[in-house]
Amino acid sequence: MPPKTPPKTPQSDRSAGSYTVPGVDLEDGHKVATILQDRLNALNDLALTLKHVHWNVTGPHFIAVHEMIDPHVVDVRAMVDETAERMATLGVPPLGTPGEIVANRSWDDYSLARASTDEHLGALDVVYDGLIADHRDAQDEIGEIDAVTEDMVIGQISKLELFQWFVRAHLETTGGELATADSDTEADAAEQASINAGHSG
Repeated sequence: MPPKTPPKTPQSDRSAGSYTVPGVDLEDGHKVATILQDRLNALNDLALTLKHVHWNVTGPHFIAVHEMIDPHVVDVRAMVDETAERMATLGVPPLGTPGEIVANRSWDDYSLARASTDEHLGALDVVYDGLIADHRDAQDEIGEIDAVTEDMVIGQISKLELFQWFVRAHLETTGGELATADSDTEADAAEQASINAGHSG
């Protein structure tokens, strides 16, 4: 029996159109759309992660954090939609399947299940750090090619940074320091938040 052919990743199934937006070179337009696919994956992942946190926070601040998260989800899902529609406008079909996210993401899956509000918010701060930094990198690259798409990404960054502030407000000590300031991983940030959040600085 001959060996099986490895399955194609979702990315390899893409069939780009023979057009892009007026005033942008075809290759450049499709390059921008390819950058946006990575951002689409990240935003889809964030929307799922936020709902996961919404369902799994515990502790005395449960209701405040539970209800704070849903408006984030709504806005992130709107970002997903505008990103996908911009890709289609640029002539490249957006891929929104779970397989696309898993096959092509550069980050690990969210690491917490049921945990305290402080732990989840500490971990989410790390998630936002990575996503916003990658969005800013994408904005720099896209800005060299297409100001319209760059404007969309800048708007998303502004909202994502606002969301992160909401998260950080729960992690900030009265001395103005983040309980998770020295944390590089979700697990470490969760632990530090659990120990330090709410302490006076």
